[in-house]
Amino acid sequence: MLAVGTTQTARIDGISAAGADPDIMVHTPSADAEIVAYGEPIRAPVVPVSPTGCPTPAVVTRAVRDVLGFDLTVVDAGLAEPTGAPTVTVGARAGSDIREPDPVSTAPGAFAAAREFGRSLPDDEVYLAESIPGGTTTALGVQAALGERGGVSSSLLENPVEQKREVVAEGLETSGLDEGELAGEPQEAVRRMGDPVLAVVAGTALGCLESDTAVTLAGGTQLATVAALLRHAGVDRTVDLATTSFVADDPSVDLDGLADALDLSVTVTDPEFEAGDHPAFDGYAAGEAKEGVGMGGALAMAATAGVPMADLRERVLERYRQLPFDA
Repeated sequence: MLAVGTTQTARIDGISAAGADPDIMVHTPSADAEIVAYGEPIRAPVVPVSPTGCPTPAVVTRAVRDVLGFDLTVVDAGLAEPTGAPTVTVGARAGSDIREPDPVSTAPGAFAAAREFGRSLPDDEVYLAESIPGGTTTALGVQAALGERGGVSSSLLENPVEQKREVVAEGLETSGLDEGELAGEPQEAVRRMGDPVLAVVAGTALGCLESDTAVTLAGGTQLATVAALLRHAGVDRTVDLATTSFVADDPSVDLDGLADALDLSVTVTDPEFEAGDHPAFDGYAAGEAKEGVGMGGALAMAATAGVPMADLRERVLERYRQLPFDA
């Protein structure tokens, strides 16, 4: 399941690499959903790339889908621009800047609807993924509201940690909150300091767990923040997280510390992208686009299925070459 949405927090200069500029970035989650669903953008007017040209992780997730044929459900978790991919709706609306009061007013309703959606899924196992530019900053905001100190990664080569902390501090001040004041109140933490995708993924995860559907959080520190929300909602079982070696190797994140604090069972997969092998891999190898669109979960599925990473890398390149960069 891929939850796609937007937050105005992403428009803060220097916060996100999920698009070449803010006007294009608003289409990123819509395009990501289409790439995983169809292999290329259908309705979205752009192929998401970082400012340096690193392609969206959606290409990797789609390549794994080509090989394994896993089912896909896309949930509209607050899109600002429509997607051509079929979607499930749960009442989420695009999020505002977390420096504004009540930036995710639909969070409680979306959480509740997503919870019911998760309970209704007939699957034995579900991988939950996200695409939302600016999502690591809003995840940091939720961590602060809950009183968690896990930290977040970044789609950028250099993680603008201090800038994110300043944004979060301003958001807490605007909302009249002290750090940790919303411990035990996950829905309110997302409403006041988060984004709609966090509400939808956390609600879906909770519903799945309540109906004994196995859940893997397919992503990095944003999905670890979902685990924190589950803890504050009363979930006490071990939660599975599947992420990439890029997140595990990020010096600005203590993944082992996060795993210990949140009782996460972490699977780390290395796609073995090497700089110089192909321009499509250079950004990843350098530290851009470390995670997103379920890349870590998809890579873990491929590894479990015994797919050689060399074969998968070739499939990624095939998908990359088919993208309409000049459209």
